[in-house]
Amino acid sequence: MSVSRQTTQARQATQAEDKAGRRERILRAAVRQGLLDPESALLAAFVDLDGVDETVASLRAAFPASLQVLHAFAAKANCLVPVLEELRRGGMGCEVASAGELAQALEAGFDPADIVFDSPAKTRAELVRALSLGVTVNADSFEELERIDDILAARPSGSRIGVRVNPQVGGGTISAMSTATATSKFGVPLEDEGNRERLFQAYRDRPWLTWVHTHVGSQGCPLDLIAGGIAKAVAFAEEINTRLGRRQVTGIDIGGGLPVNFADDETTPGFDTYVDRLREHTPALFSGDYEIVTEFGRSVLAKNGFMAAYVEYTKTVGGRPIAITHAGAQVATRTVFAPDAWPLRIEAYDPGGNAKAGPPVAQDIAGPCCFAGDLLARDRTLPRLDTGDLVVVPDTGAYYFSTPFHYNSLPEPAVHGARVDADGKVTFRPLRPAQAAHPLAPALAAR
Repeated sequence: MSVSRQTTQARQATQAEDKAGRRERILRAAVRQGLLDPESALLAAFVDLDGVDETVASLRAAFPASLQVLHAFAAKANCLVPVLEELRRGGMGCEVASAGELAQALEAGFDPADIVFDSPAKTRAELVRALSLGVTVNADSFEELERIDDILAARPSGSRIGVRVNPQVGGGTISAMSTATATSKFGVPLEDEGNRERLFQAYRDRPWLTWVHTHVGSQGCPLDLIAGGIAKAVAFAEEINTRLGRRQVTGIDIGGGLPVNFADDETTPGFDTYVDRLREHTPALFSGDYEIVTEFGRSVLAKNGFMAAYVEYTKTVGGRPIAITHAGAQVATRTVFAPDAWPLRIEAYDPGGNAKAGPPVAQDIAGPCCFAGDLLARDRTLPRLDTGDLVVVPDTGAYYFSTPFHYNSLPEPAVHGARVDADGKVTFRPLRPAQAAHPLAPALAAR
C-alpha cells in the first residue's frame, strides 16, 4: 500500500471517529436540554454544523485553486433556509429545481448570480423570473430553448445560459438515481440521431448560449461512469468552440452525484478521489479554459445529520422482537419503500443518550405509520431495545428529515443545528421548529 493511500485511510478513520464522537455528544446534550423528551419531543433531527464546514472545506480544497469554480449546493438535498444560509456563509452557491427552491435560495441570501436553475419543467413565468434576476439557467430541451428565445426577444438578460446534455453513458445500481441512460427524461440526448448537429446549430445561432451542463446520476453511480459522462460533455463543448472558431462555450456545469457511504462513519469516496478520476477522464476540464459549476447535495449533507427517536413500545411477534419508534416513513420515505437501495444504520441508546451495551439481538425497528411496511430496518442486530430507549439514525442530513412525507398527518420534527467547541460544550441553533399537531388533536386525545 502506498504511503499516500495509508495517509488518506488514516485521515478518514480519524474523521469518522470525530464524527461519531460529536454525534454522541450532541445526542446527550439534546436529552439534557430537553430537545428530546419522551413526552413532548419524541423525534428530533440534528445537523452537525462543524461537520458541514469540514465537508465544504474538503470540497473546495479538492479542486485546484487556479480554476474558477462555483460549488452550488443542490437545494433539494436539504432545503431548510437556515441550512442554506450556513452553506452560503461557507462560500457555496445554490442549485435549485423549482420556484419554491429558488424562493428559499433567495431568502437564504444567495446572490442570484450564484444560483443555478435546473428543472425539466420550467414554466414561462419561472423562466422570466430567473432570467430577470440574473440566475443561471440550464435549458433541458429544444422546446425550452425556443421559449427562452421568446423571453430574451422581449427583455435582455444577464443570466448565464446553457443546455443540459444527456451523454447517454448508462445507469448505476439504482435506476431512479441514474440520469444519463439512453431514455432518461433529463436533457438533450447527445447520441440520438441528428441531435449533435441540431445542438451545434442551436449554439451557432445563439451567441448567448455559453454553457454546457450534464449530470450523470448520484447514489449507485460509480465514479468512472460519472466522470465518463462529464468527459463527453466537455468534448462536446470543445467541439462547439472548434467548429465555431471562437470560445463561445466558456463554462461547464458538471452536476454533482458523488455517492455516499451509508455503511459506516467514513466519508468515502472523498471529493479528492472524485477530482482525481475527473483528471483521468477529461484533462481538458482542468485546462483553465472553462469556468466550472458543481451541484453536490447528498454528499455535502448526508453524513452531517442524524435523527433520534424514542421507542414507544416493544413486542415480540412470531418470535421476532419489534421496537415501535417515532421515526418511520414520514422521515425516511426512501428507506421504508426501497430498503434494499437505501439501507440506513440504526444505533441503540438508553434514555440518557448513552450507547447501549448487551448481547446483540435481531429485531425489527418500526415506525409510527399505519401500514405494515413502515420499517426502518428488518431483522437488524442490536442490543435489545426497551421502551423509553432512543434509536439514532445516522447519515440522514440529506433528503430525510428535511423533506418529510405527511403520511397519517404526522407532524414535521424539529431540526436543530449543533456545534461542539474545543471543551466539548454543545450549542444548538434552531433550524426548523417542530410542527404543531392538528388543532383538534389535544381535544380528541382527551376524550
